[in-house]
Amino acid sequence: MAPGTGQRRLPRLLPFQGVDVMTSPVSPPPPAKGPGPSPAVRIALVGALVVGVGVGAFVLGRRGSGGSSGPAFSSGERQGPPTAGATVEGMPEVPSEPKKMDVPGSIATAAIWVDVHAPGKVRDALARNAWLKEQLGKPLGQGFVSGWAAFMGSTGDDLKASFKGAVLDVVAGQLLDAPFRTVWFSGDTQAGTPAFIVPEADKKSKAGWDALDAVAKRGEMTADRCPDSTVKVPEGGFHLSRWLVAEQQLWAARTEDRVVLARHPVVVLQGLCTPLPELEAKDGVDVEVGFDPNAYGREAQLLTHVLGMTGNARLQFGVEGDRLVGRGIAGTLSPSHPPYTEPISDDLLKLVPEETPVLFVFNLTLPESLEPAALKTHWEGKSAQEVRTRTRQVALVWTPRGNASLAPELALLWGSEQDAEGVQALFSGGARTLKTATLCKHVVLATSDAELERLKKACEGRAPNLLNAAGPVVTGLRAPASVMLGINTGRLLGGLLMDGYTSEARVDRSSPLPKAAPPEIEAARRDLESLPYLGFRGKVVGYGPELVSEGFGT
Repeated sequence: MAPGTGQRRLPRLLPFQGVDVMTSPVSPPPPAKGPGPSPAVRIALVGALVVGVGVGAFVLGRRGSGGSSGPAFSSGERQGPPTAGATVEGMPEVPSEPKKMDVPGSIATAAIWVDVHAPGKVRDALARNAWLKEQLGKPLGQGFVSGWAAFMGSTGDDLKASFKGAVLDVVAGQLLDAPFRTVWFSGDTQAGTPAFIVPEADKKSKAGWDALDAVAKRGEMTADRCPDSTVKVPEGGFHLSRWLVAEQQLWAARTEDRVVLARHPVVVLQGLCTPLPELEAKDGVDVEVGFDPNAYGREAQLLTHVLGMTGNARLQFGVEGDRLVGRGIAGTLSPSHPPYTEPISDDLLKLVPEETPVLFVFNLTLPESLEPAALKTHWEGKSAQEVRTRTRQVALVWTPRGNASLAPELALLWGSEQDAEGVQALFSGGARTLKTATLCKHVVLATSDAELERLKKACEGRAPNLLNAAGPVVTGLRAPASVMLGINTGRLLGGLLMDGYTSEARVDRSSPLPKAAPPEIEAARRDLESLPYLGFRGKVVGYGPELVSEGFGT
């Protein structure tokens, strides 16, 4: 039960099963292999999608309370209603002596990050968003808020601090008022939690850090070096503070130009030491989600190379009124074999089920023959005179799962029937036997018979396909693009919620899984499924080195 709510706590939405990536045995030479995938990497993409809901819940929880949500600490007698039922009797212990950190032996890789370029603009949009306001009184919103409401709702008076208002006001209004990024790290030393980093902390951010550190600090760690010995360490090393408010702890540290917050001290140290891309964006882009393919292993490196992209790819968002909307896909193109620009064919739209959570479409220029020797020559960057090429449109249809015991649902849709033999040869020999068929003029390779049947029903018109989607979605999908990502946010998060519920339900012979989920779970699923469709396009224009970004959706 969620504290103080009288309702069932919603299951975790973030963890989902990793995907067996169907890769070719004839691979282009990717960059040096990075660390393999980690649990944090596998959950990071979906975590990035729901992080806005959590932040919005915190913002609205504070603004909708009309003042203090209740004390974080008291002198033995509670004053006012508790927030989410969490209170602490008595002040915490006096800070202990600093402890020296056991510094990891290697630097972590920033696997995925969410850059907030306009914090005030995003914060105001979340505070005015009608959907988020409605969720505060429902199980979905309470599930996000309950763990941290007491921390964020504690006031300066509660903590006998110099600041007025709530801790949330200091965190959101000062600490994170400058452009900041949330980073999930990969590698052996990651702790599975993100770091909040202000790369260029201004006076306001530093003042917010000082104000909280003065009253919430309950312990300290020191580190005299970075995991990467080549990174310069400030004189006296790093000092990491343990903040404790309302039974919730954060670790925090600051240098001359950087402020870092995280749940784990090792993540804070990585946030202080890890080199990161510049925090900058074009006009109209308020939030970006970026990733480094090197952190995901050979499969992601291979995919970005085949797509003709180099460096870090980014999904871009902008604020319009009280909501975030897609602005497109940004990235740097390879001069040797960039993707080409073309609309998605109606045959492909007819083949993809309307309820598909994640659709990724890309246009490739590949050799006329898919023989290994021809592919090798092409990926070595030989000229068109040496390798005769032809364009193909390829799509990935993916249903992420929120239960590790469930098999992945993934299908490759190859838009050239004459390549059937070559495609099946390319993707054979892996650990998983793929199911194959020819549907709607596409060669289809799927991870299961059920996935193949789902596509077949869409193709034959026995189930809704993307041609039956909302008008703005169909229009956006039909626009020319080089790469396109479509996220049915409602279906994605609703499905993960139900998977999470079944994965955490205690089922045995005496207590079988009920045929219907509890009312609050069903209500949360319906609320999530009302979320919009987000579309991101990137296209090649002329001979420029960058993709031109465009967005669409409902």
